[in-house]
Amino acid sequence: MYKQRRFPFKNVLIWTRRELIFFIVMATAITILYELIGIKWLQVPLTPVGLVGTAVAFMIGFQNNAAYDRIWEARKIWGGIVNTSRSLVITVRDSFYMHRTEAKQDETEVVKIITNRHIAWLTALRYAMRTKKPWEASYESMHKKEKFAYQIPEHETSLEEEIHPYLSPKEYEKVMSSDNKPNAIISLQSKHFRALTDEKKLWDFSLLNLQQILQELTALQGKSERIKNFPYPKQYASIGYHFVHIFMWLLPMAIIPAFARMGLEIAKTNPFIGTYFVWLNIPFTVIVIWVFNTMLRIGLAGENPFEGSPNDVPISNISRGITRDILQIIDEDPKNIPAPFTNTNYIDM
Repeated sequence: MYKQRRFPFKNVLIWTRRELIFFIVMATAITILYELIGIKWLQVPLTPVGLVGTAVAFMIGFQNNAAYDRIWEARKIWGGIVNTSRSLVITVRDSFYMHRTEAKQDETEVVKIITNRHIAWLTALRYAMRTKKPWEASYESMHKKEKFAYQIPEHETSLEEEIHPYLSPKEYEKVMSSDNKPNAIISLQSKHFRALTDEKKLWDFSLLNLQQILQELTALQGKSERIKNFPYPKQYASIGYHFVHIFMWLLPMAIIPAFARMGLEIAKTNPFIGTYFVWLNIPFTVIVIWVFNTMLRIGLAGENPFEGSPNDVPISNISRGITRDILQIIDEDPKNIPAPFTNTNYIDM
């Protein structure tokens, strides 16, 4: 996701530059047809177009609110994963019977296994969220639309490479054979906690507490999957898209005659300005169309907050941040703690 930049408005202009050029050409072409070639019938009343614009504004506003809700919910879900992950590791670290000197090494090893398994869960979940759905844009098509570079870590390395160091060979085989890999890892954690309790290494009360944490992680995973697997209803997105384009073509044919009539009035006192006043409709027309189109694009960009666009929730960086936090909690050797992902062009992924 974009970090704050010094010139955010400039970024918006760059983001919509193709549409902006098209709008300028379209408004200029219709003005030439009306003013120079004399096709005066190329006009519609301004009032109905204004009513259409009002309806379109409501439609786009509804779409943007819905898209923002999806982004904000996704961000809250992953914020919950951050907090719950820290709680899990801290609770595991401090919930053992094994605080005797002779058992300290065994306790440390168990805590490390559980922590690594949780890192595997985070990794599997972020890869699941980056899996392309039919209604999402592909990584390649998104890059064709952008002139700046950015990197999606899940497209640079495979899940197998990332998850293998954190699981035992038997666990790795079981997880990779499962359809829902994050769910399989949560199941392994639960079985391990039950085994530790049976071995009298955990209190029964600690088991209940840890199971509640796993239930919360499972709920957060399910919420994240719900957003990923259920698209924004296309009837709303399609209607908004078509309405904006209808308004885009009607607006110049309504504004140009209005500017022409204003030019006739101005010509009575200032002939030069009045003669060419109709051409001033071009910047006004372009600005209005550009605003509607940009709001539409903002809504479309927020429909799928995990697909990997520059405006999505930065789950890769969040996951790597959690990984670093929980490894530091268990006093892991700094050499074994992975570095944060490198952000390209101020974009967190």
